[in-house]
Amino acid sequence: MTEGLRERKKRQTRQRISEVALGLFVERGFEHVTIAEVAAAAEVSVNTLYNYYEAKEDLVLPPDQASPQRLADIVRARQPGESAARAVLDRLRDELRRRDRSVGLTEGFGRVFDMMRAAPTLTARLEDLGRQMTDALAAVLAEETGAAPDDQMPRLVAGQIGWFHSLVYAEIGRRIVAGEKPDAIAEAVLQLLGLVEELLSEQALGYAVRER
Repeated sequence: MTEGLRERKKRQTRQRISEVALGLFVERGFEHVTIAEVAAAAEVSVNTLYNYYEAKEDLVLPPDQASPQRLADIVRARQPGESAARAVLDRLRDELRRRDRSVGLTEGFGRVFDMMRAAPTLTARLEDLGRQMTDALAAVLAEETGAAPDDQMPRLVAGQIGWFHSLVYAEIGRRIVAGEKPDAIAEAVLQLLGLVEELLSEQALGYAVRER
């Protein structure tokens, strides 16, 4: 459907607030910028800002982009004949090849990453987000496979997927800090995913295959 004028204005306002906030956070540090200062710089009221972002952390990690359902959604959308682990591996490879913003492979992201690392509330939120992703994925795997309540396989497989998903982001972050360029980072992490796939057991790689 064609985006209406009202929806377009809301999207543009949301984007402007986010861009202004990131600029201020990178320049001065996340903890040294107030919501009121972001609102003033974006030329909106504080109440308007809160209509778009419920918390200050959402300005850096918006729920629609940093969602606890990310892994579960990838697995729900997998193709017939594809397992849960391979669906996530394939998505990560696709995002790396496209230098997708969701994996931080854009020019200038290094400064944003440094800002996030320096903010305890943001690092804590990222750690909690990882746990939530794994928990949500385990629930989906248990439901789709009809696992019994005492069956540990859904949680174990979800833990393996959560591990290599987190590993990708940690490796990207490490290389950003080292000053590597997005193209070089993407190629290195693609090779890392190949090693991960070799290390994973056939049981993990073949778990929860969607029926054809």
